[in-house]
Amino acid sequence: MKNKYIDLQQQSFEFPNEEFNVIENELHWFDVPIMDIIKQYGTPLRITYLPKIAQNIQRARRMFNVAMAKVDYTGDYHYCYCTKSSHFSFIMEEVLKHDVHIETSSAFDINIIETLFEQGTITKDIFVVCNGFKRPQYVENIQNIISKGFHNVIPILDNKFELDLLMNDFKEKFKVGIRIASEEEPKFDFYTSRLGVRYNDIIPYYIDKIANNPQVELKMLHFFINTGIKDTAYYWNELNKAVNLYCELKKICPELDSLNIGGGFPIQSHLDMMYDYEYMAEEIVAQIKNICSQNGVPDPHIFTEFGSYTVGESGAMLYSIVNQKKQNDRELWNMIDSSFMTTLPDTWAINQRYVFLAINNWDSEYERVNLGGLTCDSEDFYNAEVHSNAVFLPKMQEGREQYIGFFHMGAYQESLSGFGGIQHCLIPGPKLVIIDRDEDGEYFTKLFAKEQSYKSMLKILGY
Repeated sequence: MKNKYIDLQQQSFEFPNEEFNVIENELHWFDVPIMDIIKQYGTPLRITYLPKIAQNIQRARRMFNVAMAKVDYTGDYHYCYCTKSSHFSFIMEEVLKHDVHIETSSAFDINIIETLFEQGTITKDIFVVCNGFKRPQYVENIQNIISKGFHNVIPILDNKFELDLLMNDFKEKFKVGIRIASEEEPKFDFYTSRLGVRYNDIIPYYIDKIANNPQVELKMLHFFINTGIKDTAYYWNELNKAVNLYCELKKICPELDSLNIGGGFPIQSHLDMMYDYEYMAEEIVAQIKNICSQNGVPDPHIFTEFGSYTVGESGAMLYSIVNQKKQNDRELWNMIDSSFMTTLPDTWAINQRYVFLAINNWDSEYERVNLGGLTCDSEDFYNAEVHSNAVFLPKMQEGREQYIGFFHMGAYQESLSGFGGIQHCLIPGPKLVIIDRDEDGEYFTKLFAKEQSYKSMLKILGY
């Protein structure tokens, strides 16, 4: 009878795969023995596997360049990284090794860019696409780096008032983009994105405010769908509308040469997730090419802004099971040594699910469980997977440690949980360890942050 945990995974998924494998009943992630990492650093533990970042960047660039070659596309492809997905220095430095540009969201992002330049990590040739609502400090910082010679800074106008803010007390010539306020899917609580300028307002606004303005050059039209890049009628309809608007605008604005399709490539949230990245890249490029050809307009440079896709699959969160509670006839609660609300906030905030696997004891029989966090909050739990309304783990045995891992959670979780700050119920933030490989391909680890101490937390609280 195949009732072991390893049997369950092999029956449910194509397992092992290029990312996960099991050797001597213990999980290996990208050929890194996770139990060795746990033995060295303990749990709870947040880890980042840097080589996965390079892999995803190179894959996306290859797919878009191949798609462009297939249709004789004459524009260029530019990969931008959304800094809001993870601002850590080791993430930014890894990303920027691969000829990637930057998309920003707020004022302090610009300070990071200045620091990266001072360190020699970037040059003034890098594209900096400035999204987000522009408050005074953000505007001032954008003006500052333009004055310092960053000639590819493109603030994206989120509304019809931001251009006046950018021009206020500023004499330098600069480039801008305009964000389209796309329509949302019918299931949304609202019909039109709160971000951007309405379709019908963009061309009149350009004619009124930019066309005869010698200080400003419109270079980019920005388009983004909240639900991401999906093979749905809704997505293709919105892309079609955006490209047609680009063509209409290009005919009266010769300097316009770039179409930013935003982000939205998904990451793997469960092991049998199917998504045809190559098809989507080829179809996007082909549709842009086709619409531009029909309108007699040159192919625009294509910009993408991939955040979660860049860093999401590089992250993992490891826990140990500290106890098991039987609360009624059917429910077993495995209690972790941390909190889901403080370390994986999206699991309770938006019901996000990640790749979830046991780390050890793969040769044991499995059982259905609920996972509970340490906080005294009814929402601090994890009890279902994307592919299944259940969670399964090796059966608990007295005196035997059980470790678990959540994978592909490398985007947003640290910033949403308030890294280094106050945690719910004062549960300390976990250690953060970086995993990389040397020139010989051997992995090595580096401790980036220790587990949060009571002294640092009390200091924040004013004690």
